Amino acid sequence: MASVHESLYFNPMMTNGVVHANVFGIKDWVTPYKIAVLVLLNEMGRTGEGAVSLLERRKLNQLLLPLLQGPDITLSKLYKLIEESCPQLANSVQIRIKLMAEGELKDMEQFFDDLSDSFSGTEPEVHKTSVVGLFLRHMILAYSKLSFSQVFKLYTALQQYFQNGEKKTVEDADMELTNREDGEGKMEKEELDVSVREEEVSCSGPLSQKQAEFFLSQQASLLKNDETKALTPASLQKELNNLLKFNPDFAEAHYLSYLNNLRVQDVFSSTHSLLHYFDRLILTGAESKSNGEEGYGRSLRYAALNLAALHCRFGHYQQAELALQEAIRIAQESNDHVCLQHCLSWLYVLGQKRADSYVLLEHSVKKAVHFGLPRAFAGKTANKLMDALKDSDLLHWKHSLSELIDISIAQKTAIWRLYGRSTMALQQAQMLLSMNSLESVNVGVQQNNTESFAVALCHLAELHAEQGCFAAASEVLKHLRERFPPNTQHAQLWMLCDQKIQFDRAMNDGKFHLADSLVTGITALNGIEGVYRKAVVLQAQNQMTEAHKILQKLLTYCQKLKNTEMVISVLLSVAELYWRSSSPTIAMPVLLEALALSKEYRLQYLASETVLNLAYAQLILGIPEQALTLLHMAIEPILADGAILDKGRAMFLVAKCQVASAASYDPAKKAEALEAAIENLNEAKNYFAKVDCRERIRDVAYFQARLYHALGKTQERNRCAMLFRQLHQELPSHGVPLINHL
Repeated sequence: MASVHESLYFNPMMTNGVVHANVFGIKDWVTPYKIAVLVLLNEMGRTGEGAVSLLERRKLNQLLLPLLQGPDITLSKLYKLIEESCPQLANSVQIRIKLMAEGELKDMEQFFDDLSDSFSGTEPEVHKTSVVGLFLRHMILAYSKLSFSQVFKLYTALQQYFQNGEKKTVEDADMELTNREDGEGKMEKEELDVSVREEEVSCSGPLSQKQAEFFLSQQASLLKNDETKALTPASLQKELNNLLKFNPDFAEAHYLSYLNNLRVQDVFSSTHSLLHYFDRLILTGAESKSNGEEGYGRSLRYAALNLAALHCRFGHYQQAELALQEAIRIAQESNDHVCLQHCLSWLYVLGQKRADSYVLLEHSVKKAVHFGLPRAFAGKTANKLMDALKDSDLLHWKHSLSELIDISIAQKTAIWRLYGRSTMALQQAQMLLSMNSLESVNVGVQQNNTESFAVALCHLAELHAEQGCFAAASEVLKHLRERFPPNTQHAQLWMLCDQKIQFDRAMNDGKFHLADSLVTGITALNGIEGVYRKAVVLQAQNQMTEAHKILQKLLTYCQKLKNTEMVISVLLSVAELYWRSSSPTIAMPVLLEALALSKEYRLQYLASETVLNLAYAQLILGIPEQALTLLHMAIEPILADGAILDKGRAMFLVAKCQVASAASYDPAKKAEALEAAIENLNEAKNYFAKVDCRERIRDVAYFQARLYHALGKTQERNRCAMLFRQLHQELPSHGVPLINHL
C-alpha cells in the first residue's frame, strides 16, 4: 500500500529521492480506504429515512468523524465498525465495493462522476460547506487531478484492498467457528487481535495532512491527559518515523517525538527532536503566519524554555540555567507573562537542585510579584501569600488557563502542608480532584493525568497515612499506579510517596531492618530524603556516631541549598541524638536555632514540633513546670492538624511532665496528678495504636505500670506489665533508657 501512495502523490514531490518541504500542499488524496468511506456516504444518502432507524443513523453520524479524520484501516475493520452501527447498511456497502472491485475501471469512474449529484438540486443530500461535503469535494478534486496511469494504479490498489478484506473476513469466520468447536478461543482471539493491529500498521501507508494532524493532536492529548491510552513508545515512534520519512520538515511530528522520547528518558533523541522541531518551525514560518511578526520570537523563547526543562529533567542543571536565562531575557523583551510564569516554575525547580540558582530565583520573584508568584519560602504569612495567589488565580480563571489553575491549586495544597495546616491541604487536594477541567478532553479521555493531579493524589495518600488510615492511603496509591504506570513520566512522584509511607510504617513497627532496605529506593528517587532517612534508621539502631556524621554533612548541604524545611528536620534529629546520648544541654542551642528558623519562615507545624522537643529537653534537665508551660503553647496546633504519631508523642510528654511535677506534691494532690497522667497515657496509647507504633505502646505500658503500682492498683498494673513484657520480647531493645525517648 505504501508504494501505491507514493506513486499517486509523493513521487511528483520528490527530487532525487528528497521530499520537498511542501509535501502537505494538497490536503487529501484518494486511497482505497477513502473510496470505501465514499461508498458508505453514498449509501447513507440513498437510504430512505424509514429504512434506517433514528438510533442507527445517530450511531452512523458519530462514526463518520473518526472515519474521515483517522488513518486508513483495513476493509474488514471498516465492515465491523459499520455493522456495529447499522448491519443493513454494512451489507449494502459490502455489495457496492464488491461490484466495483470485481467489475471494470469504468465502474470506479462512474462512481466518482455520480458523487457530484449529491450537491445538486434545491435540497441537496449534502451541503458543500459541511464536514461531509468538504470531504466529498476534496476527494472529487483529488481524483480529477490524477493522470490515467495513476487512476489505473488506484483501481489496482482498490482490488487488492478488497481481496485482502475478503480474505481477512473469511479467516475471522473460520477462527470464530473453530473457537466454538474447541472451546479454547480466548487465547486464539487475542492472538488474532494482535495480528490485525500489526496488519493495520503495516498497510496504513503515509497519512494525508488532515490525518497526520488528527493523529498528532490525538496522541499529544493522550500523552498529556491519559498516557495509558496513548500508543506505546515504540509504536508511536514507528508511526512518527513513517511521517517524517515522507516529510522531514513536519515540525509537529518532531515535537511529538520529543515528548515520546521523554517517556523513556532518552536524552539524546529527545534533545535531537526538540531542536529539530524549533528549527523547522522557524524555517517554515509556521509561527509567523499565525502570530504575525511576533511568531519568530515566540518560537525562540519557548525553544529555550523547553530546552531548559529538558536539561533540568535529566539533571543537567548548569545547561538548564543558561537556557532558562535566555528564555527569560527573550520573554521580558516580548512582554510575554505566560512564558515568564513557566520560567519561574522551572526556576523554583532549579532553586531546589542547585544552590547558585537561588540568587536568580530571588531576583526573578521580585519582578514577578505583580503577577502573583511570590514564594512560600520568603517567610510570608499564610494570609498574605494566599492573597497573592488569589490575584494570580483571578487571571487564570479570567483567561480559562486550566493548566495554571490546576498548578495553582496543587501549589496551595503543598503550601498548606508546609505551614502545617493539614485540613486546608486536604480541602485543596480534594478540590483539584473534584473539579472538571476547563479544557475539553477528546478521544474518550475522562481524566486529567497531569503532574498537578499526581501531586494532589500523593498529598492525599500521605495525609491519610499520617492519620493512620493506611487502607485509604493504599487505595489512593493503587489508583496512582493505575493512573500513572511505572513507565510514565510522573510515576516517580507516587513511587517516592509509597516508599516514604512504607518506611514510616516500618519504623513505627520497630522493623528497622526493613526500613533500612527501603532507604535505597528513597535515595534513588530523592537523594536528600534518602540520606536523611538513613540517619534516622542509624539513630534508631543506636549507631549514634554514624548518624551524627551523616546529619552534619546533610545539614551543611541543605544550608547551602537553602532547603529550610529539611534544615529544621535535620536540626531536630541532631538534638534528639544529643539527648539520647545524655547531653541535653548541647541539644538546647540546636533546638533554639530550629525554632528561630521555623518562626522566621512561618512554618507553624515545625515550630510546634520544635517546642515539643524543647519541652522534652527541659524535662530531662529537671524543670518539668517550664516544660508544661511550653507544652501548652505547642500542643494545640499538633492536636488540631498534626499527625497521629505526633499527637501521641505530645500526650505522652504531657503525662511525663505531670508525673515529674507531682514529685513535690502532697499525697492527695499527687494521686490526682497521677490519675490525670494515666488518662493522658491512655489517649497517647490510642493514638499509637492507630499507626501500629508498638515500640511507643511498649513505653506507654511501662510507664502506666509504674503509675498503677504507685497508686496501689495491682490488677491494672499487672495488665500493663503483661502488655509491656509481650511487646518487649517481640521488639528489639538497644539499651536506651525509656525516659530518654520522646
